[in-house]
Amino acid sequence: MQIRSLKDIKKVHFIGIGGISMSGLAHVLLNQGYAVTGSDMKGSHIIDELVKAGVKVYIDHMEGNVDSDVDLVVFTAAVKETNPEMINARARNINVIDRAELLGYLMKEYKYSLAISGTHGKTTTTSMISHILLEAQCDPTISVGGILKSINGNIRVGNSDYFVTEACEYCDSFLKFFPYIAVILNVEKDHVDYFKNMDSIYESFRKFANLVPKEGALVINKDIPSIDKLLSGLNTNIITYGDKITADYTAVGITYDEIGLPNFDVIYKNELVGNINLSVRGDHNVSNALAAIATARFLDIEFKYIKTGLQSFIGTDRRFELKGKVDGITIIDDYAHHPTEITATLEAIKKFPHNKLWCIFQSHTYTRTKEFLDEFALSLSRADNVVIADIYAAREQNTVGVYPDDIVSRIHKYNENAIHISDFDDIKDYVLSRARAGDVILTMGAGNIDEVGDMILNSEK
Repeated sequence: MQIRSLKDIKKVHFIGIGGISMSGLAHVLLNQGYAVTGSDMKGSHIIDELVKAGVKVYIDHMEGNVDSDVDLVVFTAAVKETNPEMINARARNINVIDRAELLGYLMKEYKYSLAISGTHGKTTTTSMISHILLEAQCDPTISVGGILKSINGNIRVGNSDYFVTEACEYCDSFLKFFPYIAVILNVEKDHVDYFKNMDSIYESFRKFANLVPKEGALVINKDIPSIDKLLSGLNTNIITYGDKITADYTAVGITYDEIGLPNFDVIYKNELVGNINLSVRGDHNVSNALAAIATARFLDIEFKYIKTGLQSFIGTDRRFELKGKVDGITIIDDYAHHPTEITATLEAIKKFPHNKLWCIFQSHTYTRTKEFLDEFALSLSRADNVVIADIYAAREQNTVGVYPDDIVSRIHKYNENAIHISDFDDIKDYVLSRARAGDVILTMGAGNIDEVGDMILNSEK
């Protein structure tokens, strides 16, 4: 049975409610007056917060967790049809939708729904736009894929017409959305376990762009190769940004202060808009900021709020996150798990004061590792010393026959200072016994490699 809108629903059950995105959506629905229940395999601080807010959460997946009065079940991609709660819901003809579809239904409830997409940069740009909207007192509802300090989490429930969220292309999830403004930051090869080739990736993003209504806008990076593939058949406002002088929005006069933070002038169609100071590092964040600026100006937000909103953004957790120091060694953590992201982060660190850079990298999924072996090696070789951890499997089994030593052997073509170490304790001991005051230790990857940074901070050298 297909629901027409969330107005048809009273009680929602989330299978896998402990995930950062699912828990955030549960909070949104709870605050809008829906009854919410959920289940997960284990407890966590996220579960504790949900329970505190009034959500009934079951630990483990069991048929009886779907209460008799539930009329909508939401699941994540990790949940299989063999899940007992899914079987129960299907048998009882309860509405069953995935997380992305729920996000789409939520977007329909708002006049200004903003969806930020791209192979990378989504969390940061969503957070930048959120900061601008908050600064301008727009009272937005926010769903972001990381912990944003200004809202003390990944979700904020507002009471206005503004809704801002990330839009992920994996499994064509973002094609279930209803954006008033769609942002496309970049289009690169990724999620090779789903997309057959680059043509299929471009086609997915093209379909996403076509979801924007005539009165809305597509904000897009003019530097995307073959950009015309994405713009064919569009009937909406198109706003471009980027390095190309033909872009509507460009950044000129970029400088960096003594700790690597950028300053630049914003140019719109050859006219000076104003000056921006960022509190996050890297050329890639200048580009992300331009996307945020273009989006905000289409919404007629005054530049003074754009400027102060961007300056107040100091990053989200796991994005160039300065975690602390031990014996004069700086510990930084970053979520980068794609070669382009790795390169951007390592280039940003060049402008950050340090002696030697130790990069501890955990590749994410076997298919991505296999596809990007050579690119990973070239990107990671920019660090002075590289430690490769075991591959984070996530949703996969190693059916492609790829191993951490495959990355190490390729790094050795460029940099001999690379090694594979499996155990996190051994990684901690290896790096701490060799790093010196003034060095930077960077943990990098989308898995649980950030735990190594915590272990280092809690150690005595």
